[in-house]
Amino acid sequence: MDDLPVILGAGAVVLLASVVAVRLSIRLGLPSLLLYLGIGVLIGEAGFGVEFDNPTLTQSLGLAALVMILTEGGITTRWSDIRPVLGPGIALSTVAVGVTVAVTGAALHWLFQLEWRTALLWGAVLASTDAAAVFSVLRTAGIGKRLSGILELESGLNDAPTYIAVVLLATGSTVDWTVPLRVIYQLLAGALIGLALGWLGAWALRRAALPATGLYPLAAVAVCVAAFSSAQLALASGLLATYVAGVVLGNARLPHRSDTLSFAEGLGWLAQIGLFVLLGLFASPSRLLDAVVPGLVAGAVVLLVARPVSVVLSVAGFRVPWREQVFLSWAGLRGAVPIVLATIPLAEGIAGAQRLVDAVFVLVIVFTLVQAALLTPLAKLLGVAKPSEPRELEVDAAPLDELGAVLLQVRIQQGSRLHGVYLAELRLPSGAGVSLVVRRGAGFTPQDTTRLQEADQLLVVTTQRAREATERRLRAVSRAGPIAKWRGESGD
Repeated sequence: MDDLPVILGAGAVVLLASVVAVRLSIRLGLPSLLLYLGIGVLIGEAGFGVEFDNPTLTQSLGLAALVMILTEGGITTRWSDIRPVLGPGIALSTVAVGVTVAVTGAALHWLFQLEWRTALLWGAVLASTDAAAVFSVLRTAGIGKRLSGILELESGLNDAPTYIAVVLLATGSTVDWTVPLRVIYQLLAGALIGLALGWLGAWALRRAALPATGLYPLAAVAVCVAAFSSAQLALASGLLATYVAGVVLGNARLPHRSDTLSFAEGLGWLAQIGLFVLLGLFASPSRLLDAVVPGLVAGAVVLLVARPVSVVLSVAGFRVPWREQVFLSWAGLRGAVPIVLATIPLAEGIAGAQRLVDAVFVLVIVFTLVQAALLTPLAKLLGVAKPSEPRELEVDAAPLDELGAVLLQVRIQQGSRLHGVYLAELRLPSGAGVSLVVRRGAGFTPQDTTRLQEADQLLVVTTQRAREATERRLRAVSRAGPIAKWRGESGD
C-alpha cells in the first residue's frame, strides 16, 4: 500500500505524457507508437533503471492489449467503407500473409543461413501490418476511401492468420497436410463465432433498458472480449472473432451508439499506449546495436521484396490499378503486433528468439520512420491522394421504452447534402418528426420552411416501427440530397 501512490502517480504521468505525444506525432506526421516506445525505453534500464524482462508476461499483456485494440478497430470500422473492398482486403490479410512468410523465410534462410523453420518463423512474425501504425499516418496522407478501406480491413484481419502461423512454427507443431485444414477451421470458426456473438450482443443491447448510459459501451466491449474467449476455447481464432464481433456491433443500431464509439476509441488509445510503453520497457538498448544489421536486412527484404510480391499476387484478380498496388506495398507499416508476436518464440525458449525480438524492434523503429515520412509524398506522386471526403452522417439513438419510441440525435457533417435542404423536403416516414434543431449553441423548434445547415444538430423522435426507415431516409438525403430516391440512393 505504501507504494500504491507512487505507482498510480507514475502511471498517470506516463499516460499524460503519451496523450501529449499524440498531438506531437500528428504534427510531425509520424505514428505515435514511436514516441510511446521511446517513453518505455526512457523508463527502462537505460533510463530510469526500471528492469523488466519477463517474456511470458509481455506476451500475455500484449495479447490482452491487442484484443482491446481490435475491439476498438472493429467497433469504429464503417461497413459502408469496407464492403466495396472486401475481396482485396481479405486477400491481403490471408494470401498476402502466406506469400510474405514464404518469400521472407526463403530470403533470410539464404542471407542469414537460418534453419528453415526459424527462417519461416521470422517471416511469420513480420507478416502482420499494424492498424495503429497505419492509421496514425493515414489520417494525414489524404487518400480516398477505397485505399483506406483496403488497408483498414487488412490490418484488422491479418493479425489472426499471422498469430496462427507464429504459434504453429514456435511451438514445434507437426507441419503436415492437416495444417491448412486446421488454419481454415480456426479462421472460419473464429469468424462465425464473432458474427454470432456480435449479432446476439447487438440484439440484446437494442432491447435492454439499462439504468445508465455508460453501461452500454461496457456491455459492447464485453461482448467482443467474450468473442475472443469463446473462440479460443473452441480452438479457433480469438483475434478474428474479436474484430468481427466489433464490426457487427459498431454497425448495428445500438442505443447511445456515439457513446460506445467514443468509449471504444478511448479504450483503444489506452491499450495502444500501455502496449507500446510496455514493449519499450521490455527492450534492451544495450542489445539493439547488435541487432541493427539483421533488423535492417530483414526490413529491406519485407519492404522491397516480400510486401510488393504479396500485394501483386493477392490483388491480381481484383483490378487494382498499379499505382494503388505500389501505395499498398509501401503502406504496410509494422508496429506493435510483430514485436508481440516475436515474444511468443522467446517465451517458448526457441534458440535465437532474443535476436529476433531485438531485430524486430530495430526494424519497427527504422522502417516506420522511413515509410511514414514518404507516405504522403508517395500518395501525391502516384496520384492516389484525394481531397477530403464528407464523413458519414452521425446518428445516435436513445430508447424511450415507456413510450415505445426512439430519440435520434443527428449531426450534419461537413460536405453532407443535408446542407440547404428544407425540412419539408426530408419527407420522413409516418411516425417520425424533427422536434428540435440546435444551431451554433441555440435550439429552436423547426418549421417546414426551416433550411438545414452544416453543423446543425437535429433531434428526431420516431416510433420503434419507423426507426429503421427514418435512419435510411436521413442517410440517403445526406448522401444524395432531397431527390435521393430518384438517384438510386436508399440509405442502406
